[in-house]
Parts: sequence; C-alpha cells; structure tokens
Amino acid sequence: MAVSALLAGGTAWGLSTPFFPASTWAATPVQHGKALLYLERQAHKSLYPPAGGFYPNGGILAQITDRLTWQNTHTLAIEPWLATSWQINADNTVYTFELRPDITFSDGTPVDATAVALNFDTYGKGNMALHLPPSEVINNYDHSEIVGPHTVRFYFSKPSPGFLQGTSVIGSGLVSPSTLHMPLEQWGDGRNIIGSGPFVVQDEVPGKSTTLHARPDYAWGPAELAPQGPAKLEEVRILVVPEDSIRIGAFLSGQADFIREVEAYDEGQIIRSGNLLYAPSTRGVNDSVVFRPDNDKVADRRVRLALLRATDRQEILRTLFSPRYPLARSILAANTQGFQDHSAELGYNPTEAAHLLDEAGWLQGPDGWRHRNGQTLSLGIHVSAPHPQSRSMLVLLAQQWRRVGVRLDILTGSPAMVVLDDLDPQTTPLYQAEVGRADPDVLKSAYYPTNRNVLLQKGGQSQHVQHFTDPECNRLLLAVASETDPTRRLSRVADVQDEILKNAYSIPIFEEPQVYAGSAHVQDMHFEAVGRPVFYRAWLDQP
Repeated sequence: MAVSALLAGGTAWGLSTPFFPASTWAATPVQHGKALLYLERQAHKSLYPPAGGFYPNGGILAQITDRLTWQNTHTLAIEPWLATSWQINADNTVYTFELRPDITFSDGTPVDATAVALNFDTYGKGNMALHLPPSEVINNYDHSEIVGPHTVRFYFSKPSPGFLQGTSVIGSGLVSPSTLHMPLEQWGDGRNIIGSGPFVVQDEVPGKSTTLHARPDYAWGPAELAPQGPAKLEEVRILVVPEDSIRIGAFLSGQADFIREVEAYDEGQIIRSGNLLYAPSTRGVNDSVVFRPDNDKVADRRVRLALLRATDRQEILRTLFSPRYPLARSILAANTQGFQDHSAELGYNPTEAAHLLDEAGWLQGPDGWRHRNGQTLSLGIHVSAPHPQSRSMLVLLAQQWRRVGVRLDILTGSPAMVVLDDLDPQTTPLYQAEVGRADPDVLKSAYYPTNRNVLLQKGGQSQHVQHFTDPECNRLLLAVASETDPTRRLSRVADVQDEILKNAYSIPIFEEPQVYAGSAHVQDMHFEAVGRPVFYRAWLDQP
C-alpha cells in the first residue's frame, strides 16, 4: 500500500490529507499504535558500524546492533551490556571481557568470544581486502585472544585508555561473522546487516525508506533501559523526507510520530502544538569552522586569528539558533571530560581583525576587498548537509567577514564533487566540522592525520608542496589517546585545546545538539550518550 493510502482517512492511521506522494514509499499497515513512523532528513549511507558517526547511519545501527558496554546517559559511567564484567591491566594494554552466554544474532549465530573477537579485529585494524576501514574510536589495537567460549581478551601495542568507552559507542556495534565477510560496498543495504539488537531490517527502499521489525526473542537490553524483553513497538518505519516543510507539516498533522532535525525556527510551533522537543547533546568537538593551513592564504596564524576575531558568534546564535544551541566556549562542549573555558580568547573584535590582516600584508583595496601580491583574500567552503542551518550560518559568516574585507565563497556541487573538494585545501581552505563522542579521544578522532584529519595535515589529497603539519599538536593528540593516568590525561586534553586555539586552527561556533520532535503519544523515548534515538523501550499510548 502506498504511503498516500496508508496515511489517508479511513485507514488504521485515521488521517486525512497526506503530505507524501504515492511514489515515496510502499508499506503494509500494522495495528494502530504498534508501528512508529520516523521521518529522517537524510538517507543513511553505510551501516558499517565504524561509519556510524553520520546520524542517519547511527539512527539505524542503534536499533539493530548491541555493544559490549553501555554508557549511562546521565552519569556517563560505562556499564555492562553484552559483557557482564571486564578486567583491565595497569597500563591499559590488555582488556578482558566476560560475555553473557545467552545472546544470539538475528540469524541465530551465537554472540560468543569468536564472534566478538572477529568484530574487534575488523574494527581495530580494518580489512583492506574488503575495503573496510579501521574504527577511529579504537587506538593502538594489536590483536584479540579467545580465552574461552564467552571470554575474549584484547591486546594493544600501546596504552589505550579510551577503549572501554569505545566499546559502548555506535561504531562498536556487533554484527554477525557472515556480515563481517561482506565488502564495504554491500553495507549500504540494511537487509544485509545481521546484528543482535532489538530490531532487524525487514525491508528497505535505498535512499528512501527502511522498515525495522522487532525481534520477539530479544531479552538483553542494558540496565538503564530495563525491564529487559522484546521491544514494545512492532515496527519502526524510517522515511527519508529531505524537505523541512514537508517533514514538519506531516508531523504537525499527526501523520508521523517522530522526526529528526527540527530547525530552530520550527521549534516554537512544535511546542505550541502540544508535542515534545528533545535536544540531546552530542558531547564532543563543537560545531566549528576549521582552517586548512596547507593553503597559503590561511597559512599565516595572523590571518586565521583575524578571521576568528571577525566572527560574531553571538550574532550567529542570536539570529539563527535557539537556546538549545549553547555558545561554544572551546573546541569541546562544556559537558565533555577535560573541557577548558576559552571564552576570553574567542571574542568578536573587528578592529583587531583588520589590524592583523594589515600586519599579514593583506591590504584593503578601493573595491573593499583585501589583496596581497595580486591575490584577493577569498576563501571557499562547502555547505555541510549534516549540520543545522549550515548554509544560513555561512551566509551570515560571509557578511561578517565582508566587514573586514575578506570574501567567503560558499561552494556548491554534486555530492561526489563536495567530497573531493573537501579533501583538497587548495579548493576548500575552510571546512565545517563537528564530532560527537563522550570521551576525550574525540579530539584525536577529529584532528589526527590518520583519523578525520579536519585540518588536512600533509595536504589531504592535494599535490601542493607545502604539506602543513603540526608535530606538537599530533604529539598531544597521541598523548590523550595513550595516557593511562586520568589526571594527566585530562591535562593533555587541556593542552590540545590550548594548542588548537593558540594557533587559531578552529573557530568554535556552538555546541551542537540533535533536535527531535516526538508526538505526545510517544512514551519512554531514550537516546544514547551522544544523542542518537533508541526506540527499544518506546511505545505509543494510542489504542
């Protein structure tokens, strides 16, 4: 039955005017109150767990995979899940986990030590033959050892203090051995992914919809989501609706139960309608504009610092966002371990910005723009689709920088072109970045050259000869990932923040939440530690 029929009056949904065209999605109606319709702005790209950082990916993985541990969403403590207990040696190079003996993947395969070892051998090192990259949350991984049927041990070449927390994140979701033998190209279709979670992917129309069906035998959720047992919903139907107005309109008319990416300008009507807003924090590296110093226009620290001073972050938040988007006070969110308040270094001062640009040799010409050696100080950046109001924010930023004579070019192109451009600092000397993770290792995930490498150290994909690198910053990032003493580790986290802001590599704008709207009929909704929805305990109070 097409969605227009499913949503029309007289069906189980009891609705009148459909917002969705008949060609959008085919589905079979189930008993009213047993299926939740979730509208997502973007289609998922890959369900390989280490790629779960993209929220549409993680929103599915959070329903179909489990992890060894659970990070409590209130205390951030690491708690048992599929692992009942663990031991860690003194220097954080050996981790031993005891597993629950009664867990199975949805194909009936046991979640035993052999399966868990294969998962982490794959995530820790990658699999070049299958094009599976290593996980950014697992540092210094060496190998696994199967100690017993339900005991697995992991060894690291250097201390890896973030590994325990890393076993709780979406990127460490466990999948069956048969799934791990697939090449990366087959991980885009959810029907190929066999996990041990409370739901399985029953049906999928690539790029348009995913239907999750509850496992009737599921009985091993984390303690925070007790009581254990099968999910209360029979189905979660995820429909991709890119247009904000259609997504919001469908929700407000009662045609959908839950939606992601409610922009700040729509929050008021959601609240006035009697529905609920959720804005869980992503608890990591803040939404920022970062520089690629391999581009000679921003290679000079004075230019980067000038543009930081030319950025009125308060105006951006006041104009575009709501109080659910706190002003960034460092590169890390304030609720992240090791956060240091750098507010005093992030102030708006266009007079100082102009002075720094003059010092760097970029002088303002009669046309109002700054020039040096025949070049105009024009810098390119792509709109970042995953980030809220990215285009509007960049347009406002361009207006602010225009006041000091700097031109910000907002680039457009096909998705493939954007990916290539963003790997070339000569095309995009600026990049919008954010990484969610409730652990200090998030800094290494964002900035280290072999992880996301947002600064494009060593030129990224460019053939440019400068090949910028910051050995001191990289040394500090490795120290964060390897320091076993908790106090010293947090000290290294502070050092990284100092290093990045001292060099003006980043302009932190705001702490990014994930903003959802839920019908008043949706009960017992939960989110994992960095804001992905968990539908395991959710239910609808409609008859």
